[in-house]
Amino acid sequence: MIRRACIAVAVTAATLPLPAFAQEAIPGALDRAFGTLESGNDGSLSLSLQLLLVMGLLTILPSLILMMTSFTRILIVLAILRQALGLQQSPPNQVLVGLSLFLSLFVMAPTLDRVNETAIAPYAQDQIPAEQAIANAGDEFHAFMIRQTRERDLLMFADIANAPAFETREEVPFSILLPAFVTSELKTAFQIGFMLFLPFLVIDLVVSSVLMSLGMMMMSPMIVSLPFKLLLFVLVDGWAMLMGSLAQSFA
Repeated sequence: MIRRACIAVAVTAATLPLPAFAQEAIPGALDRAFGTLESGNDGSLSLSLQLLLVMGLLTILPSLILMMTSFTRILIVLAILRQALGLQQSPPNQVLVGLSLFLSLFVMAPTLDRVNETAIAPYAQDQIPAEQAIANAGDEFHAFMIRQTRERDLLMFADIANAPAFETREEVPFSILLPAFVTSELKTAFQIGFMLFLPFLVIDLVVSSVLMSLGMMMMSPMIVSLPFKLLLFVLVDGWAMLMGSLAQSFA
């Protein structure tokens, strides 16, 4: 009986006509809402369009972090180090990603400060429009990326795109700079990873030779070499050396 009474009340409330003031208020509210979507008289974007643009940028923020910062190089080097040590899940992926993110913030701090000075702060003070703020921020990231990109990679993608010769590096568009920057970062990360692999590979070879000479063919060399690799990495203060080297590689 209680359920039937609740259903009857809900149906009755749904079929009742709306008050007159509500019917008059809805079109006005819609007009004001859609009116804010129009551009301002000075040609600048309205607040609603600016919020829509910001929300759209937030959806591609992970891709921007991966493709336009130092995050890719640092994460790949740390993953190669874990593989060279022979560790499967230590440090875990969450730790590697977090470490790469905060080290990237450290490396990108000068660029982010210039972005704040030339784009975010003037835009927050209504000194420049949103389009100019985005352009200024893009110029700062362009300057960082062009410094870390090999000229050979730039020329390769420029030839693929049949782009004309650029007089200065600042004239390179993002359509060519982005793939060239990612290619250079991958190449640099694998070069650093190769240098990290060498000392641990030597330890594996020595341990394997010793086990073979002792006739312990059934024992896995990885189990025996893992403590020695960890000991070597700790004795040389490997984490501090690696973090410092990665940060200085972007100087």
